[in-house]
Amino acid sequence: MKHNISAKHVIMGTAGLAVLSALSGCQSSQEENQNAEAPNKFLVVEQQPNGKYVVIEEMPTTGPSRAIIHETDENGTVHERVMSEAELKAMADQEYKKMQEGKSELNSEPRSEGMGLGGTILAAAGGALLGNMIGNALMNNSNFRKNQDASNKSAYHRSANQSGSKATSGSPKKSFFGGSSSRSSGSSSSFGG
Repeated sequence: MKHNISAKHVIMGTAGLAVLSALSGCQSSQEENQNAEAPNKFLVVEQQPNGKYVVIEEMPTTGPSRAIIHETDENGTVHERVMSEAELKAMADQEYKKMQEGKSELNSEPRSEGMGLGGTILAAAGGALLGNMIGNALMNNSNFRKNQDASNKSAYHRSANQSGSKATSGSPKKSFFGGSSSRSSGSSSSFGG
């Protein structure tokens, strides 16, 4: 028995497999995105001389969300306290309710660096503490995003924001060896001939 396999059959089979794998890959990544929870946060929050608070360190954590709060008393002594996930959730929930009523600093344009402690906690970890739906609703509010940037000075926040936006420049990109990635009109040679 002779099997006749033409190039057309091979191409059709390969194309079919490529389409099936692409479709299954898209479906699984969408399911993963829908099932993914906002990562829990570990925050270090510092009180500023003006009485407002800013996040100076932020890291995703596999444990419960928690925060270390650095506050300065009237004598200039810095006190440190730890807030548990339950305390952070209660504070974020209270601030979110104030925001819905239009009574939060998060509703208006930022006036200075930092915010009250509740606003700072909600801006830094709202999705992790209150869930992705609330986190997404907050991110759709331009004043919230501006206040979030004004109250979060952590390197993690800056790198997360920069990865979401693409910077463009007029200068050519440099290659690994320092040359420009644009092609020159010089001659090229090949090995062996």
